[in-house]
Amino acid sequence: MAAEGSAITEEEITLTVKWSGKEYTVRLCADDSVSELKRRISQLTNVLPKRQKLLYPKLLASKLADDSVLLSQLPLKSSLKMTMIGTVEDEIIVDQVESPEIVDDFELGQDEAVDIKDNEVNKQKLRRRVDQYKVIDLRNPCREGKKLLVLDIDYTLFDHRSTAENPLQLMRPYLHEFLTAAYAEYDIMIWSATSMKWVELKMGQLGVLNNPNYKITALLDHLAMITVQSDSRGIFDCKPLGLIWAHFPEFYSSKNTIMFDDLRRNFVMNPQNGLTIKPFKRAHSSRESDQELVRLTEYLLAIAELDDLSTLDHSKWQYFNEDGVKRRRHA
Repeated sequence: MAAEGSAITEEEITLTVKWSGKEYTVRLCADDSVSELKRRISQLTNVLPKRQKLLYPKLLASKLADDSVLLSQLPLKSSLKMTMIGTVEDEIIVDQVESPEIVDDFELGQDEAVDIKDNEVNKQKLRRRVDQYKVIDLRNPCREGKKLLVLDIDYTLFDHRSTAENPLQLMRPYLHEFLTAAYAEYDIMIWSATSMKWVELKMGQLGVLNNPNYKITALLDHLAMITVQSDSRGIFDCKPLGLIWAHFPEFYSSKNTIMFDDLRRNFVMNPQNGLTIKPFKRAHSSRESDQELVRLTEYLLAIAELDDLSTLDHSKWQYFNEDGVKRRRHA
């Protein structure tokens, strides 16, 4: 079955992928990208997308190396088998510093950001991800009446590129104080673009998963992300909060959720809920001066009593004050 291109299509593509002497069946849609294909293969094999090399008969390897290529643009046939070459993390020595640093965190225009959020293809991708990512591993129960704080890891809570004998030396200052204060009003979820292995490892090393003063509700990894397309910036991955809301509609929604990430692109599907945090880099020299989490603690507690967080402009969080909260409550 050849995949034919279309602006919006639900056409299903079924591929057989060979790896390590086994065959895996992968079902996708024609509007999915190579990036999504690798993510789905990762679910089945535990080989991270960045460690996969895909080979397909009569197709240049470079085509499958480009994550932005749509499957509808490739001459895929169900009668032919794809081969994946790659090794799971547990079998190799992995250094997260290998991953390329994203230096171009582009700013999408407001109109384009709205177009991405409302685009029917992207909505379809979110619905499919909700169906595929059936279980979010709850570490602790959701609490009725609490808002939700979703946190990135790399450059948000932890400087993942600097080196140190002890990971605690790379932890953002005031992290535990911040999480303790936030926990009084917010359930806390950690969502990283890395693998679950690394999420658990990093959070464990920093003492976040077993801290007596707060609890982490859930952890999410790269498999919960989706790929979206921008007219100006092409295809990229993001973290759709709608996945969390779909799994826990009785607890969380756009009205009571806020996400901190150093990359604006990650909350493009929910721009009204995202706050761009200043990246924590060069930990050894910036540790003494970094006060970001102290100031953000004040902001989180100041807005905690509001009924609808999505009405706020989080890009101006530094200028927010409690007088504004009082005016909103009594308006």
